[in-house]
Amino acid sequence: MDQHFIVMMIPHHDGAIAMADLALTRSRRPEIKALARSIRDSQTRENAQMRAWYREWFGGDVPAWGGSYGRGAYSGWGGWMGHGGGMGRGAGMGRGGGMGMMGMATDVEWLRNAPDFDRAFIEQMIPHHRMGVMMASMAQTNSQHPQLRALQQAMVKVQSQEIEQMAQWYRRWYETP
Repeated sequence: MDQHFIVMMIPHHDGAIAMADLALTRSRRPEIKALARSIRDSQTRENAQMRAWYREWFGGDVPAWGGSYGRGAYSGWGGWMGHGGGMGRGAGMGRGGGMGMMGMATDVEWLRNAPDFDRAFIEQMIPHHRMGVMMASMAQTNSQHPQLRALQQAMVKVQSQEIEQMAQWYRRWYETP
């Protein structure tokens, strides 16, 4: 489970890092920029730590991820990585479809050109973080390495707090639940 979690979480973090990098140049709100810096920095550190553990525990580099975002390699999670709603925008949020069905590259491109970047960023990052929380929550139950279990617990805590913060901003700025 630990090996599989690392192989899946690194590209998931890479998706959040790509969205955060975009927010640093496109966002008009200092709150979003500060959150984006925090996401980029923490998830970059977490990826480096997971790569180091992977080398130590499994004797090699993390294999290149061959699937498109939300498909392919994610099917190894028994389908719970979710197509459609699992990675897409929440009910009533943003355009139809979703990252799980459309692919990360497509959504980053869409986000790059979104007319209301800050709203679109929140609409994408909340479900993205929800998926990360689900992955980390499920994986920690069977984790063999206490260090990784502690990281998974920290991911759940931090990303849950970030979800709540973004939901508050969304309600305040866009007057919608």
